[in-house]
Amino acid sequence: MAVFSRRTFLQKSGFAFAAMALPVNIHVDLKNNTMKKNSVFDVIIIGGSYSGLAAAMALGRALKNVLVIDSGLPCNRQTPHSHNFLTQDGRTPKEIAAIAKQQVAVYDTVSFVAGKAVSGEKKANGFSIQTESGEIWQASQLIFATGIRDVLPAIKGIAESWGISVLHCPYCHGYEVRNRKTGIIGNGEVAFEQAKLIANWTKELTVFTNGAATFTGIQRDKLAQHGISIEEKELVALEHTNGQVRNVVFADHSKKAVDVLYIRSPFEQHCGIPEMLGCELTEEGYLKTDASQETTVSGIYACGDNASRMRTVANAVATGTAVGMGLSRKMIMEQF
Repeated sequence: MAVFSRRTFLQKSGFAFAAMALPVNIHVDLKNNTMKKNSVFDVIIIGGSYSGLAAAMALGRALKNVLVIDSGLPCNRQTPHSHNFLTQDGRTPKEIAAIAKQQVAVYDTVSFVAGKAVSGEKKANGFSIQTESGEIWQASQLIFATGIRDVLPAIKGIAESWGISVLHCPYCHGYEVRNRKTGIIGNGEVAFEQAKLIANWTKELTVFTNGAATFTGIQRDKLAQHGISIEEKELVALEHTNGQVRNVVFADHSKKAVDVLYIRSPFEQHCGIPEMLGCELTEEGYLKTDASQETTVSGIYACGDNASRMRTVANAVATGTAVGMGLSRKMIMEQF
């Protein structure tokens, strides 16, 4: 069972002053005896990346008993650097997450389970969550910070380059690839709007429609006025070196050199448990939440990418902190 409490470990080992030097992935056999005896928590957080850890910190500081369940597979694990996050600009996502986990683990009432949550059930006094290993945990409240999963085009090389040189957001990566040979894979209104945006960062821009373009005459003229070319050949592959794109390869075996590509890909919820428990989705596919980030099921909250189109580390941390503070305040007031 992958369970540990960092402070318990530090106190028993006598290495309290080495806290920040210890690795995040402390072996799973380091267990919290208190947690084993009392597996009912105030809050279970599913997802231990930026949003989930921010919520855990806020709840831990409010003295709430929290369990964070995390599979260790964040969606940005291939991304070499994170940007537009004040004080952390340019760090790797892994570094940011490691620092965050070390800081959250200091709070005695926050515990961690390394594993994948696979099912949930509504109980008379809250909820239960089962992990892939068969462990069952209970809490009165749930927070899902599980993110989303990108559904990438079936073009060879895209998955390997995703987050490295095939990008979703110019505000996250555009500065680093400014003035480079850039492409957009898309068509119609969506691609036109994206081209208008991306043109801010480069003048060497091509829209790859992967088939007949569906732009209006006005849109074609506007793109041409800004020197943005349209390539309608069918795409079959990306040539890349360790995720760094070199060429777009077409069905007729011709190629076009590019340094970076943007794709606005569809997505799906990374975790199906909220829907299993009755949580509704928006038309776009995000978990539907109110102003307090509570879903359509009472006692279940969502934060981060699974409930917001603002897909940045900074926003994940902000929404996680907000839901952690808001939920703890609600619990405190109700228990008074």
